[in-house]
Amino acid sequence: MSTFTDLKSKKLPELQEIAKQLNIPKYRYLKKPDLITQILDLQEKKSSETLQKGVVISTKTKTEVKVKSKPNPKTENTAEPKKRERKKKTEIVSKKVGSSAHESLPKTEVLPTTTSPQEDIKTETKSSFQKKNNSQSTPFNPSNNNGPKNNNNSYSNYVIDPDNFDKEKKNRYRAPDFEFDSVVDCEGVLDISAEGYGFLRSSDYNYLASPDDIYVSPSQIRLFGLQTGDTVHGEVRPPKEGEKYYPLLKVIKINGLDPQVVRDRVLFEHLTPIFPNEKFKLAEKGCTISTRLIDLFAPIGKGQRAMIVAQPKTGKTTLLKEVANAISKNHPEVYLMVLLIDERPEEVTDMQRSVRGEIISSTFDKEAAEHVKIANIVLEKAKRLVECGHDVVILLDSITRLARAYNTVQPTSGKILTGGVDANALHRPKRFFGAARNIENGGSLSIIATALTETGSKMDEVIFEEFKGTGNMELQLDRRISNRRIFPAIDLMASSTRRDDLLLDENTLNRTWVLRKYLAEMNPIEAMEFMEKQIKQTRDNEEFLATMNN
Repeated sequence: MSTFTDLKSKKLPELQEIAKQLNIPKYRYLKKPDLITQILDLQEKKSSETLQKGVVISTKTKTEVKVKSKPNPKTENTAEPKKRERKKKTEIVSKKVGSSAHESLPKTEVLPTTTSPQEDIKTETKSSFQKKNNSQSTPFNPSNNNGPKNNNNSYSNYVIDPDNFDKEKKNRYRAPDFEFDSVVDCEGVLDISAEGYGFLRSSDYNYLASPDDIYVSPSQIRLFGLQTGDTVHGEVRPPKEGEKYYPLLKVIKINGLDPQVVRDRVLFEHLTPIFPNEKFKLAEKGCTISTRLIDLFAPIGKGQRAMIVAQPKTGKTTLLKEVANAISKNHPEVYLMVLLIDERPEEVTDMQRSVRGEIISSTFDKEAAEHVKIANIVLEKAKRLVECGHDVVILLDSITRLARAYNTVQPTSGKILTGGVDANALHRPKRFFGAARNIENGGSLSIIATALTETGSKMDEVIFEEFKGTGNMELQLDRRISNRRIFPAIDLMASSTRRDDLLLDENTLNRTWVLRKYLAEMNPIEAMEFMEKQIKQTRDNEEFLATMNN
């Protein structure tokens, strides 16, 4: 007989095995607390049936003895052996029923009077039945060892000890063992290993290995056609004994879409790239002087490959933050990611608190291999989102330090360029920056990266020269302007966008050309001072262009 404490200590498969032996219907669909309740109820029911069966047997024997107490003289000779048989049977039943109770009988003793054998049998059976009732109504006392113990009855401990059972019944639902089976929804970015299986990485740990990783089996990867970088939303269960990770049970969505739709997608490399033809609105909600100037002189479109070329201490990180806020406020449909590589920790905290978007960072105290790994998984995630038709923007600070990290982890090829740059080291960062494109009849991937110049390092100069011709938008910052504490320190005449006629309407385009001709006669400092004064006097760029004639 199992008690509640014994059943509670068992695991769910053991309880299901017990339920199978007890023929409990639908035991595989019951949770652990319900299964324990069913087992206890069924055992209690069987125990009561066993006791009732013993009482019925002794009552039936008593009735039969009463019927036989009047002998028939005609059949006395033939019934005599049957009497002896019934007497033996009655004695056996009486002993079996009374063996579990104390031998002491009630004080009403049988007087030594002359009675017939039938009356002796009747009296003995009645006394046995009374002892049985007394043993049922009296609770069991463990300290009383005078009576003999019955080890054959496996249900005696449960039935005879009702006090302990009541306590266990009261405490049954106080501390149940909750087993969450397919009730937790999680989301992560898939990282497939060389062995074929993968893990869903958490953005809280910058997509690196963490305790929150979710295991994805190779069969699930093949079934849904998953690739590295897919954002998977599904149901998980806790790890069982011997398992280390949370396994993925069910895939609900992939990159925000139904799994059946994602399965037939076209790979990123096979999509058709075109020039950006839809401009980001940077001069409307939450605009600043910086974003209004960028919107006029170097507009950014969906699918732009933009580079902010800056010297140290010219405010490039602040400018990047203002662009990020303008995009997030005016274009909520765009998925914004800010990738900070080899950055200062305080800059990371400031970016997390001031930008509404996903911030992925790797500070300068981390290894170069970690910088590279984070950059790769961010790029793969962006590609998978673009394959599903989403518009993605990556703000990278900075591409120079990312190229340094790639150069550190790159195996040496024997060909070293000026500044100690390996000949093959810049291929992967160029592939990262070159992934930005506008997709025909699909999504877009825009990358706005900062590049360092005039740092005194030959390596930085080589890296900048390699990336100089790859972008289709360039924004130049001038340190001479920032030294005068004029921000933004933009060199307006050196900043431009390729094919800006696809982003600006004809009227705006003609007026910006006139403005450029007027500013060409000034040096960068005078041009920036003039534009700052004019921008502050107007509310938006349309009003500024309308007042140009005056």
